[in-house]
Amino acid sequence: MRALPPKFNNWFATKGWSIHPHQQAMLDRADAPALLLIAPTGGGKTLSGFLPTLLDLAEGGHEGMHTLYISPLKALAADIKRNLTTPVKEMHLPITIDERTGDTPQSRRKRQRADPPNIFLTTPESLALLVSYPDAAHMFKNLKRVVIDEIHALAESKRGDQMMLALARLQTLCPALKRVGLSATVEDPAAIAHYMARHPDPCEVLLADPGPAPDISMLTTTEAPPWSGGGAAYAIPAVLDQIRQHKTTLIFHNTRAQAEIFFHNLWLANDDHLPIGIHHGSLDRTQRERVEAAMVRGDLRAIVCTGSLDLGIDWGDVDLVIQIGAPKNVKRLVQRIGRANHRYNAPSKALLVPANRFEVVECVAALEAVLEGALDGEPRGPGPRDVLCQHILIAAAAGPFDADALYREVTSAGAYAALSRPDFDACLDFAATGGYALRAYDRWQRLLQRPDGLWQLRDPRAAQRIRMNIGTIQDTDTLKVRMRRNRGGKPLGEIEEGFAASLTPGDTFLIGGQIVKYEGLREMTVEVSRDSAKKPKIATFMGTKFATSTQLSARVQQMFTAPSWPELPDHTAQWLHLQREVSELPQPGRLLIESFPHDGRAQTVIYGFAGRNGMQTLGLLLTKRMEELGLHPLGFVSTDYATLIWGLDPITDPAPLFDLGALQDGLDTWLAGNAVMKRTFRASATIAGLIERNTPSARKSGRQATFSSDILYDTLLRYDPDHLMLEITREEALRGLVDFGRIEEMITRIDGRIDHRVLPRVTPLAAPLFLEMGRVPVKGQAEERLLAEEAARLMEASGLAQITPPPSDKPHWRAKP
Repeated sequence: MRALPPKFNNWFATKGWSIHPHQQAMLDRADAPALLLIAPTGGGKTLSGFLPTLLDLAEGGHEGMHTLYISPLKALAADIKRNLTTPVKEMHLPITIDERTGDTPQSRRKRQRADPPNIFLTTPESLALLVSYPDAAHMFKNLKRVVIDEIHALAESKRGDQMMLALARLQTLCPALKRVGLSATVEDPAAIAHYMARHPDPCEVLLADPGPAPDISMLTTTEAPPWSGGGAAYAIPAVLDQIRQHKTTLIFHNTRAQAEIFFHNLWLANDDHLPIGIHHGSLDRTQRERVEAAMVRGDLRAIVCTGSLDLGIDWGDVDLVIQIGAPKNVKRLVQRIGRANHRYNAPSKALLVPANRFEVVECVAALEAVLEGALDGEPRGPGPRDVLCQHILIAAAAGPFDADALYREVTSAGAYAALSRPDFDACLDFAATGGYALRAYDRWQRLLQRPDGLWQLRDPRAAQRIRMNIGTIQDTDTLKVRMRRNRGGKPLGEIEEGFAASLTPGDTFLIGGQIVKYEGLREMTVEVSRDSAKKPKIATFMGTKFATSTQLSARVQQMFTAPSWPELPDHTAQWLHLQREVSELPQPGRLLIESFPHDGRAQTVIYGFAGRNGMQTLGLLLTKRMEELGLHPLGFVSTDYATLIWGLDPITDPAPLFDLGALQDGLDTWLAGNAVMKRTFRASATIAGLIERNTPSARKSGRQATFSSDILYDTLLRYDPDHLMLEITREEALRGLVDFGRIEEMITRIDGRIDHRVLPRVTPLAAPLFLEMGRVPVKGQAEERLLAEEAARLMEASGLAQITPPPSDKPHWRAKP
């Protein structure tokens, strides 16, 4: 056992602390090639990761960088720097600490590369940029350890894939490099361990005492939740009452727009004038930092927020977390719960507020999963090739490389361990020439192979352009919002370009919790003034629209098998009992389809539980199949659990609609010319380096980038349909926006077991679907038939139907002489 030096023991004693067992285990296993620590929030994970570093550096003598810390959030890196500086100063340790993010001034960046600190804190994007420089070997030459915080969050995104490729490069530069991963919420420790270790090296998993179970329940309200919607305005009085009873409350929302709406409604009802703030990624950085500082000081009683506060930042004395809307994902809920009572062995307190009636069921299912410790997560696919293409360009920017060596390096990253050499060579060819259809254009001729076999940049000046476009985050094009003044007023944040285009002078919208009036657009900035309106338009922030996980959906269906639901509120239990009386409830392993007339149309509801994107895609594909079968669909609407289709003809036999081969064919046809593919192509082509968003002269506008990517997409589709970027685009569309995998999983799960109920009227479970926003019309034969029928009715009503039309070979009008 490695003992703490007296200086450290004394420091722990002055804090009233003692070393936790998992912290001692991290010290004892510090020489392992890779370690994954899973410890509860407040369990001292960060100190666990840094203790071996602090002990190594305490005696001095280490030149340059010893430990690299990577976090998914810039704010988290800054927070860790503050927390680390305290013991270093109080113990007078000879340790230098610095951070680098997108906000770091250029002068400090140059100094860091020339004279790196002992502990260096950064993000995946900044790390990728650093390994692109020829002097990366100098900067990292003495690196001993890398600590990856909140690794579960990075493992679910392309940012994590880029980070692991950069680590593979560092491992080549520093073969003895030790890796440490830290997380509180990992559903499959073995999978994360495989992901973070250098393949095929092992990774040890250390599990800390999980601590007490969280104090988590559903918020009791006097008013029942509505049938549909996501605002949860009905719960405002109860939420305010909870804020009064606690020191600091975090109120989480799933989207930025919902957070703005809720904050506005909360403020209108805040008769006690409690100090309440709002925090999300579209707000101006100065405003976010002001809220963060107020949280640390304990000046705020509540903060309405989104995923911007999901991760391990220890802000102030938070003693309650409220989740508005169903969490959609158990792991995310656990992460958010952990923000309350951020102390070891102190139970976190959280309340769930369902936004509508169905979400009551989902919230109860999520509560049960949390108490059982059953986390969810979708299995990871292979490493995305658009990220690999960018990494090849990054490697070239750093200097000449050998393709064989780079292939070995790339396949040492867990997500790319199974990458075939032909697939690697295809990415290399794309990075070098743009691929078959584009190799004739100089702008995509970026790499050349030298006589000695090494690859290098064709033009060394291209390195600057490559570095300017490093990253995998594809944010929606936004415009700055400022208060209107003669010389530029106070910045408020950003709104989406599409939303800004819809505004006319005098329109009002919400941003930063206040209502503003649109005055005009000046030099690509939206100028606004304050407005006293009560009902504004809402800024359409993209944020993230989560889909309910496969595991949580399965739990909901399992709940439906129970004879009764004492754990549910009476209004929701009665709703489900009524559904069982008039129809039935969806069952695990089966597909419930209901057909009934309503509003003069044939209605069909499919309870597929495939997540929002999957059910939306299912609606598109089923209406296409119905068109082919002459069933005249008119439109559809989808939620996480069901799709409602309305049309002119009732469905008598739904089985042919769910032929997987036919759906696959329909998907291929639909995708080929669909905007989803062009949107996905634009994102992947930007990551892969085919499209440059940033140039030395200026950043392209969203419209310019879309125009150029659309032309490229159409060109490749016509002249090179097997082009690598089109393959990548299809993979990404199926995995993301379309989520066809969830449909395949659903069809495999039901295996032809379809329960079709033909009913006389709308059922209780279907009723909320008729109140959903976002209905999608279907343009097809049904529209033509409706027009013909309407024309016939008008003719009949006006008596024109009795008039015999003139013979077709004779003119029935005559020009005036």
